Amino acid sequence: MKPALLPWALLLLATALGPGPGPTADAQESCSMRCGALDGPCSCHPTCSGLGTCCLDFRDFCLEILPYSGSMMGGKDFVVRHFKMSSPTDASVICRFKDSIQTLGHVDSSGQVHCVSPLLYESGRIPFTVSLDNGHSFPRAGTWLAVHPNKVSMMEKSELVNETRWQYYGTANTSGNLSLTWHVKSLPTQTITIELWGYEETGMPYSQEWTAKWSYLYPLATHIPNSGSFTFTPKPAPPSYQRWRVGALRIIDSKNYAGQKDVQALWTNDHALAWHLSDDFREDPVAWARTQCQAWEELEDQLPNFLEELPDCPCTLTQARADSGRFFTDYGCDMEQGSVCTYHPGAVHCVRSVQASLRYGSGQQCCYTADGTQLLTADSSGGSTPDRGHDWGAPPFRTPPRVPSMSHWLYDVLSFYYCCLWAPDCPRYMQRRPSNDCRNYRPPRLASAFGDPHFVTFDGTNFTFNGRGEYVLLEAALTDLRVQARAQPGTMSNVAVQEGNSDVVEVRLANRTGGLEVLLNQEVLSFTEQSWMDLKGMFLSVAAGDRVSIMLASGAGLEVSVQGPFLSVSVLLPEKFLTHTHGLLGTLNNDPTDDFTLHSGRVLPPGTSPQELFLFGANWTVHNASSLLTYDSWFLVHNFLYQPKHDPTFEPLFPSETTLNPSLAQEAAKLCGDDHFCNFDVAATGSLSTGTATRVAHQLHQRRMQSLQPVVSCGWLAPPPNGQKEGNRYLAGSTIYFHCDNGYSLAGAETSTCQADGTWSSPTPKCQPGRSYAVLLGIIFGGLAVVAAVALVYVLLRRRKGNTHVWGAQP
Repeated sequence: MKPALLPWALLLLATALGPGPGPTADAQESCSMRCGALDGPCSCHPTCSGLGTCCLDFRDFCLEILPYSGSMMGGKDFVVRHFKMSSPTDASVICRFKDSIQTLGHVDSSGQVHCVSPLLYESGRIPFTVSLDNGHSFPRAGTWLAVHPNKVSMMEKSELVNETRWQYYGTANTSGNLSLTWHVKSLPTQTITIELWGYEETGMPYSQEWTAKWSYLYPLATHIPNSGSFTFTPKPAPPSYQRWRVGALRIIDSKNYAGQKDVQALWTNDHALAWHLSDDFREDPVAWARTQCQAWEELEDQLPNFLEELPDCPCTLTQARADSGRFFTDYGCDMEQGSVCTYHPGAVHCVRSVQASLRYGSGQQCCYTADGTQLLTADSSGGSTPDRGHDWGAPPFRTPPRVPSMSHWLYDVLSFYYCCLWAPDCPRYMQRRPSNDCRNYRPPRLASAFGDPHFVTFDGTNFTFNGRGEYVLLEAALTDLRVQARAQPGTMSNVAVQEGNSDVVEVRLANRTGGLEVLLNQEVLSFTEQSWMDLKGMFLSVAAGDRVSIMLASGAGLEVSVQGPFLSVSVLLPEKFLTHTHGLLGTLNNDPTDDFTLHSGRVLPPGTSPQELFLFGANWTVHNASSLLTYDSWFLVHNFLYQPKHDPTFEPLFPSETTLNPSLAQEAAKLCGDDHFCNFDVAATGSLSTGTATRVAHQLHQRRMQSLQPVVSCGWLAPPPNGQKEGNRYLAGSTIYFHCDNGYSLAGAETSTCQADGTWSSPTPKCQPGRSYAVLLGIIFGGLAVVAAVALVYVLLRRRKGNTHVWGAQP
């Protein structure tokens, strides 16, 4: 039981009294410094709006802001909604983020309060408070969403024109002018200053002294017109600035002094600062880069081996896309965005491990070709490369190597420039960033609930349970994972999840739009600006308003979608959850006969009647004290919070009681075939469209199951020294062909096939000095052919001497 949840459930029970919304005009309580509180005569909790129980000043102290998100680089101006100052000129606004980082705000001419987001070294939801008395008190509270720089829209940042040119500047055939552009309306001022900022991490790696720091370096231009573009000819920076190799440009209002922190600004993407490097680089960039590559190698050899704690890559592209709890699309190589894989030629899609490794904050990357084959660095410079610093960072962020984007730049990207892009020494880089070859990958296990609702357990048992109430889909003490659902007649309308002390995320059918509504800790989220959120203990992604992906710290994942009138949910669990699950989604242990296990431990046998299965479902009800679900309307309070968690008066429809309307029978048979879930829902509702939605959801589960089938990998097979191999697929049934270079002969098998037991049929052969067997055979057979030809000519000549009419006489 979570201590944090007990007050929520009990306080709501204690405060949600009466038949409906009550007046708050007489309430003496205020929301000053009480945002999120339920206790008292009025509420400051997010659910109070739907219940009509808010304190009168709820909007004044529990702040809504617009925009609600921006780059973690800072400089974004946002306005506090629903609150205005009566005397703007007298206000002194200070905005404080995470209780320690303060920025100056202001009040505009209309009385609206503004804040400016600070430069942060983390992504995610950042709490902030506002003072209107020059910092004496901070009674108003809200939340700012800081996002990875690459997830910011182009409207909100400055663009490096031909970014590749910027990062190759000074190398062969790359010189001249550089340009950047921006949207003038995004920085409303007459004149601007353009600055260079550099990023570095100093101190002994993996020690307490290891720190991350952005520093203002120097201006590129000052007091120039805000025209939306700037062009210049780069010059080498003074020696004192040469230690910065990665950074970003910042554009600010010229009224601010150079390097002034936390003012409204536009940033470029972080990038390799080739254009500001010294004359040594420009005179011989290859030699300079090789020196840096060698220095990086020497540093890597002193650092701990981070590869050992990374998750194994999925063996195929279909596995990688289906394993959505542990892997997510790499925005740098996304087949749904045209497969622009700049750093991974030959790949069409890459994924990254969602969670950074626990000890070192590192990340896995896995790339795939068009036919779904994993692309390895041992075979191609376009292969997937693991990262010492996870690109998305890692909690608690702020310190190396866990700073989103920037730690990854220093330890994985900049070194790639040194060894692979600015110098032809890529094998040195790939040796220290080798691809994982998937031999030890184990797909997650899948269970789903959809339709009226119907269930497919982790061990493959199918059943229908259409109760009315709130139920436990899954409990796993291994990580304290809990998934709960609310079922109403004909549908499962809500699903909520929490793991350990993570945030609580709930997904429900939106009454007005028919799409999905997502709640975080009982508060409705907006996805108008961002489709990805870094949350406490999980990541959240929303696609097109009809699909939500929840990725938990354990590697477990939930996929929630809309299928017709139904909510459909799939749960993916890594293999470590084996024997640790209970609830409606069954006992994960490869034994379907014990999937109907009650709270008491008693097991209902296979073949249990639908009526008995209904009692099994009723046994897994949620209790108020441990409920993750939200009660933000009086309908929910009266029908689910006050009532038994399983409605004993509700009479379900069992399969044996359904009769299909004769007029629908033929169409239903054509639509559903042997899908009994589809047939049940058509019979129960009389609707073919409902049956279609159920069939589609069931097929989606089956396709995902097929995608997650285990495959056997024999691991990478090396080519022979002084020879080559054909083929880069290492799964069962694949064959690799070997050849030797000219002047060498093959000693061993010419082919090797990956066998079902995960071993190769033959080891890599050797190429020995001397002519190859093929050449020798060619010589032998060629010589024999010459001898045969000479003999034939001799015979023909002999015949001509004895029978001259054969050659010259007419018939």
